[in-house]
Amino acid sequence: MSITVIVGAQWGDEGKGKITDMLAAEADIVARYGGGDNAGHTVTVGAERFALHLIPSGILYPQVVCLLGGGMVVNPKKLLSEMDELAARGVEVSPARLKLDGRAHLIMPYHIALDGAAEAARGSAAIGTTRRGIGPAYADKSARSGIRAQEMLSPPETFAQRIREQVAAKNTLLQQVYGQPPLDAEAIVAEYLTFAQRLAPYVADVSEVIAQSLRRRKRILAEGAQGTLLDLDLGSYPYVTSSYPTIGGAIIGLGVGPQHIDRVIGVVKAYQTRVGAGPMPTELTGELAATLRGTGTQPWDEFGTTTGRPRRCGWLDGVSVRYAVQVNGLTEIALTKLDVLSRFEALQVCVAYELDGERIETFPTDSTLLARCRPIYETLPGWQVEITQARTFDELPEAARQYVSFVEELSGVPVSCISVGPEREQTIRR
Repeated sequence: MSITVIVGAQWGDEGKGKITDMLAAEADIVARYGGGDNAGHTVTVGAERFALHLIPSGILYPQVVCLLGGGMVVNPKKLLSEMDELAARGVEVSPARLKLDGRAHLIMPYHIALDGAAEAARGSAAIGTTRRGIGPAYADKSARSGIRAQEMLSPPETFAQRIREQVAAKNTLLQQVYGQPPLDAEAIVAEYLTFAQRLAPYVADVSEVIAQSLRRRKRILAEGAQGTLLDLDLGSYPYVTSSYPTIGGAIIGLGVGPQHIDRVIGVVKAYQTRVGAGPMPTELTGELAATLRGTGTQPWDEFGTTTGRPRRCGWLDGVSVRYAVQVNGLTEIALTKLDVLSRFEALQVCVAYELDGERIETFPTDSTLLARCRPIYETLPGWQVEITQARTFDELPEAARQYVSFVEELSGVPVSCISVGPEREQTIRR
């Protein structure tokens, strides 16, 4: 069998959790390939709502084995907390069902401390990190000083010494660069030795697990975090995450060859949102933005699953969607939250940018240029009727069908799935 990869096609928060949950019902393995607990996937099952930050959405299906890939950075405390919460709700999270790649790097308390200190030091130039230690953990990985999950299998004193060495080095930074108090190395050692004892049975070689599964013709779903426009190399740098949410991140983060991937599904919200700083050409303000965002009283309103921060909202940016198709080789689009647009009499979609008086149809690689871009819109009719009960494409009002067709024409790839509500069954598959 081959691998289906799900990637976010915008600035994250596209609703990948629901799409992963839907496709996980048909999978044997669901593998997360990048990021850390700065991500959040919300899955609604009947009256229950699951907010997942590290563990793939497939954990809610008893037949699915979930993998945390080597491209991730993992906070053991957060992972264990998530495992315990799932177990308390009757979800099995044994080593038979959940495996952590030994190559994944561990987020340590000093990463979190450095993340907060660096962001505070930036002042008004802050880039909007979640302050969860993601960037510093990836920086240590690149500097070849990071601590990997496989080190939890080392003799306790060996693991403890690695931690002491790194705490000493990071305390120097915290004190001398940021004027922060030092961390207690022995307290961290004691805590992480406990984590290691619990997590050691879960550590595995995810690349080998996937290779064996491919030979056995298992169905594999690769789950992304964040979105294309937050990719460290391909996103709106420096207002990006520290990993690779694009298709290349799946290949590296899981240790698989590209020939095994046959579907790349880009998840596109029917409008645009962004959390954190950085340019966003279609951003709205005032009443229109508030209508898109919601009040925060419903779980599907536009507030971060992980951070709780209100998301910046705007009309769909077709330029960035085309860019996501290009850099990921998307074979199809899953369109989410179409029901939210039922609130509007007329809809706008950005089809190009105006940059310094000229029309451009490509996504700028320079964020300073992106900040100067102004959207060029096409206006489409709204439908202003409830569509959450629609289960086939023909059951959608004509204007909604027209909107979907416009997205297909704009992106150049088919829309294979349409979400019309947060529940599992509120989905149209084409």
